Amino acid sequence: MQREDMKDLLWFLEVAKEGSFTKAAANLATSQSTLSHTIKQLEARLGVRLLTRTTRSVATTDAGERLFRSILPRFEGIEADLGDLVAFREKPSGTVRLTLSDHALQTTVWPKLSVVLDKYPDVKVELYADNGMRNIVEERFDAGVRLGENVDKDMIAVRIGPDWRLRAVASPKYFARRGRPQAPQDLVGHVCINMRQATLGGFYAWEFEKDGRELRVRVDGQLSFNSSISQLEAAVSGFGIAYVPDNLVEEHIADGRLQAVLDDWSHPFTGYHLYYPSRRQMSPAMAVIVDALRQRGSN
Repeated sequence: MQREDMKDLLWFLEVAKEGSFTKAAANLATSQSTLSHTIKQLEARLGVRLLTRTTRSVATTDAGERLFRSILPRFEGIEADLGDLVAFREKPSGTVRLTLSDHALQTTVWPKLSVVLDKYPDVKVELYADNGMRNIVEERFDAGVRLGENVDKDMIAVRIGPDWRLRAVASPKYFARRGRPQAPQDLVGHVCINMRQATLGGFYAWEFEKDGRELRVRVDGQLSFNSSISQLEAAVSGFGIAYVPDNLVEEHIADGRLQAVLDDWSHPFTGYHLYYPSRRQMSPAMAVIVDALRQRGSN
């Protein structure tokens, strides 16, 4: 193999993963025309078409897909080996990419990270906050944060926070106007503030449990968000009932801005866990993050 093929193969991998010359060029900090020319040269040297180009998308040919699946794990292995070399440095360094919800970020992850990152100036952290159930391997995250019950069995999971529950809350003004639901089924007749979970294909069905009986209620209303913090703000403003984590609403209930209903139907979830694949050696930067976030003491 010629030396220039190594770079060209890396560029081919980026295009194949993104399915777009535009996105791949941006990731590689090069121009789209330069990237396209490089791939054409690689195809000419190999004597086979690797990519099928249309006006809207780019896809691998059969030969391209075979090459992609063959060389991707090899380059990822080299990347991991190079990353392990930082263990020989005096200070941990490198980038750790995490996917997590806005609630996990605000209440669990950021309060812990903010007090330790100053000690490790060479450790960089990318925090991607949304409420989807991301595939961290396919989307190239180093780790994710989910409730313990949602972590896949083939992942290493480290508890980073206590158990918590959702509470149905609304402003006193709303309840004065619409009345208070006495059972979860009554929510169908109320204006509720929805949570959209894109990767699950729709709105979150509110989950309740009492005396061993479980209910899932699909609610409706004028507003929906993909952020529990935005739901809370809308509830305070009187736009309806929100179903949000208890540690976000405690102060609002104490000062009278919100009132809670159906608390006897609200059951606790297993707390947040940091999870990551088990097949690779942990980098020093990742070790810093795991140690900073690990839950200590009682749940």
